[in-house]
Amino acid sequence: MTALTPSMARLVQQLSRLPGIGEKTAGRLAFWILRADREYAQALAEAIISMKDETRLCSVCFALTEVDPCPICTDPQRSAETICVVEEPPDLLAVERARGFRGRYHVLHGTLAPLDGVGPDELKIQPLLTRLRDGAVREVILATNPNAEGEATALYLAKLIKPLGLRVTRIAHGVPVGGDLEYVDVMTVGRALEGRREM
Repeated sequence: MTALTPSMARLVQQLSRLPGIGEKTAGRLAFWILRADREYAQALAEAIISMKDETRLCSVCFALTEVDPCPICTDPQRSAETICVVEEPPDLLAVERARGFRGRYHVLHGTLAPLDGVGPDELKIQPLLTRLRDGAVREVILATNPNAEGEATALYLAKLIKPLGLRVTRIAHGVPVGGDLEYVDVMTVGRALEGRREM
């Protein structure tokens, strides 16, 4: 984009670095912000800076928080007997949106990916094992993604956790509600068959 002012060009450049935002979308966003009132632009800038300054990781579960420990870890209405292990903070939010889980969480901040140099030491695995040794936890739900890295991470964690005498479960994977079998990939159909249950 050559007809931009230098300040707009800088904004477009920064916006286009966001995931899923190309240069055209970044340009549209920049023009929208330019047309918005100054108060909105100020509020947006302050919200970004505030998030960067105030957001940190919970020292217990490694979820995003502004208070430590996080509200989920300190909620007496949540069961300390069940921990749901997820890959990233957005995965925790997805489980929370389903409103069916009332236990606690542990965020790994990634998956095992040896080809990318990500081994167990780069993930929050040791803090998880420390939490599991306190005697309060009875079940660990492995909610990693159903891809090669997520499956490898789940298998690795199961091998570490089972000797502790805890129940280790894996979230079910299968055909989405409203999906047609003829359009579902082979791996998903296979998982759905493996995870079948009595009716």
